[in-house]
Amino acid sequence: MSNQEKSFFTSFFNRMTPRDPNESHRQASFLELFFDLCFVVAIAQAAVQLHHALAEAHIISGIISFSMVFFAIWWAWMNFTWFASAYDNDDIPFRLATFVQIIGALVLAAGVQRGFADQNFNIIFIGYLIMRMGLASLWVRAALHDPERKTTNYRYAFGISAAMIGWGTMFALNYWPVWGFAAMALIELVIPVWAESANKTTWHPDHIAERYGLLIIIVLGESVLAATNAVQIAIDEQGAGFEALVLIIAGGLLTIFSMWWLYFSRSADRFLSTKPLVSFGWGYGHYFIFAAAAIVGAGIGVNIDHVTAHTALSDPAAAATITVPAALFLLTLWIFHLRPHQIGWYHGALFTGNAIIILLVSFSPWPILLTGLITVITVIMNGVICRREEQQLAIQTDV
Repeated sequence: MSNQEKSFFTSFFNRMTPRDPNESHRQASFLELFFDLCFVVAIAQAAVQLHHALAEAHIISGIISFSMVFFAIWWAWMNFTWFASAYDNDDIPFRLATFVQIIGALVLAAGVQRGFADQNFNIIFIGYLIMRMGLASLWVRAALHDPERKTTNYRYAFGISAAMIGWGTMFALNYWPVWGFAAMALIELVIPVWAESANKTTWHPDHIAERYGLLIIIVLGESVLAATNAVQIAIDEQGAGFEALVLIIAGGLLTIFSMWWLYFSRSADRFLSTKPLVSFGWGYGHYFIFAAAAIVGAGIGVNIDHVTAHTALSDPAAAATITVPAALFLLTLWIFHLRPHQIGWYHGALFTGNAIIILLVSFSPWPILLTGLITVITVIMNGVICRREEQQLAIQTDV
């Protein structure tokens, strides 16, 4: 083989050695950003179908279907994100394997409507299978190039492949019981814990925090799109429901803006780098944070329909499609994203208390506007408390 041929071969196949977890200025790659934008198609489909289910008063079945579909989307996204943080070498095989996972996400998105309509997750399974095949191949490749973590990487590859047998059994039987889905989801959640117990992969705390932050922005962007649709309807309506639509728009936007503000009030890399054991709780807990943010967008759509007399819901039930996920967002944000910063008990009381108040305003005449105002108050009080704690910490450091 000539030197020129060797140069081409090595540029095509780089060694998949672990990235440095202390690498400075580690940022999300353009491929990761493209990956996220393609995944948002599936998230948008899930939110739209939840909107329709809630508007038709299919609340229980809608929430169950959304929880199952969103788990598949979030889990596939999260697994790739942590792998790429440790092993992204940006060579051609890595890019191609990533494209395979994107194709799987698009196939999954195509099956979301059927999953909601008749609990048929066959197309979703095919998309999920494509994504998992792409990721498993990357773990095998990492095992071949990283002897120190060979056991960990092979465990990931084996666990992913074995789990697909369980999913495949339900696919072969064309039978998707909730208990079966829950059991397989639990197995999926155990795989990283089992794999990482052999030897921790070299994920980058700053990079992981950024990647999660980017996804929350995308999910909140879907909610902004719902608010944009509300503006369009309000402009076209100009009737008896115009004032109510304006209140929904105002309250919805205040809620979305506050959710963004609260999430980015603290950066997770501050504790991920010093408390690695917390990373599992933080990473898994984001399922609820992301899902709550997505449901708020669906809730805005439901309340628009409710005002324009297109739902069979009562006023409190329609309001709950926003107030419940907003309250869930505050609670889970506190538990998984803010509490690990060792913030005082009064900080937890702020988020818990305001979440309860938001649930109660579901029975008020202006529930969406009040929800927005309460979340704004949470932002202000959170800022004051954080500022006070930073000043106290600075004084202790000086002493």
